[in-house]
Amino acid sequence: MDEALLRSLTPSVLTVLVRRGADFAAAEDAVQDALVEAVRVWPADPPRDAKGWLITVAWRKFLDQARADSARRRREDRVDEEPAPGPTPAVDDTLQLYFLCAHPSLTPSSAVALTLRAVGGLTTRQIAEAYLVPETTMAQRISRAKRTVSGVRFEQPGDVATVLRVLYLVFNEGYSGDIDLAAEAIRLTRQLAAHIDHPEVAGLLALMLLHHARRAARTAPDGSLVPLAEQDRGRWDTASIAEGVGILQAALARDRLGEFQAQAAIAALHADAPTAGETDWVQIVEWYDELARLTDNPVVRLNRAVAVGEADGPRAGLAALAAVDASLPRHAAVAAYLHERDGDLTTAALLYAEAARKATNLAERDHLTLRAARLNSRRCR
Repeated sequence: MDEALLRSLTPSVLTVLVRRGADFAAAEDAVQDALVEAVRVWPADPPRDAKGWLITVAWRKFLDQARADSARRRREDRVDEEPAPGPTPAVDDTLQLYFLCAHPSLTPSSAVALTLRAVGGLTTRQIAEAYLVPETTMAQRISRAKRTVSGVRFEQPGDVATVLRVLYLVFNEGYSGDIDLAAEAIRLTRQLAAHIDHPEVAGLLALMLLHHARRAARTAPDGSLVPLAEQDRGRWDTASIAEGVGILQAALARDRLGEFQAQAAIAALHADAPTAGETDWVQIVEWYDELARLTDNPVVRLNRAVAVGEADGPRAGLAALAAVDASLPRHAAVAAYLHERDGDLTTAALLYAEAARKATNLAERDHLTLRAARLNSRRCR
């Protein structure tokens, strides 16, 4: 069973049903039922036209539900006759489906869940496991999201920036359960890039590839975090780095800079350095300056302080950090690192301990606690 094929066909099958008159919520349910049927039937009897098979089965599932529900009698009157067999429509509304799932009326978490379900073709159970929530909770979230967008017409314009932020949220969830969300986000962004010629779509795809290329080196065999400077660069995926850099260069050549391109440029400079000591921190600071001009994001200023500390020394980094809100997540960790580099081990140890208490996941907390313990041990010698 080619699950990747099934998931790649999901958006176009869903949009065909919507074009035929099904509302979004009912169409999406029917497509999910058709996917389940495909998993059951295809191993023994694979169809010659996979997309056509899915459309036919999904449409029948939709009609069955419409006829069984007396509250939908009017819709049944409109769609009672099944279209005659024939070639599937050439119209591809996949791009509009992205816009619909990232509709501004949805919360970020609902937009992410709906995108994974409707565009990604994942089941509710898979999405729930990936986000470590009960399946019933995720089902309710998806159901509410579908009701919210059911009245939105495909003809209404969408916002590319919103779609990209939703995909980036998916990517940053990483991996949990049996679904690799980082890989899924890359797949969906590739799909989006095939439907829209936009430099920021390319920028996001490049950024994902460059970050994902370092994934194998980010953790030790015991699961502990490995900081970028200490990673084994021989474990980085050079093919993904080369692809990401190529995509980024083509996007930057169009001279329509956006925040994802700027972030990808920073990631490319890290990837290009043979060793941590050879990183071009001066140019990274310049890219953070560009990024700060593009977006008023305090996280950008926080990361810029680290880069300044590397380029111009820890005291310059601390001066830059002084302008950043101290309540920001990771602020204490950055301050600890800069104080450590400046030789103030006492302050650094206290700040590492504070950062550990504020950490949102176990691996990060363990890493920061260990840093504090190591500095305290050095001070006591």
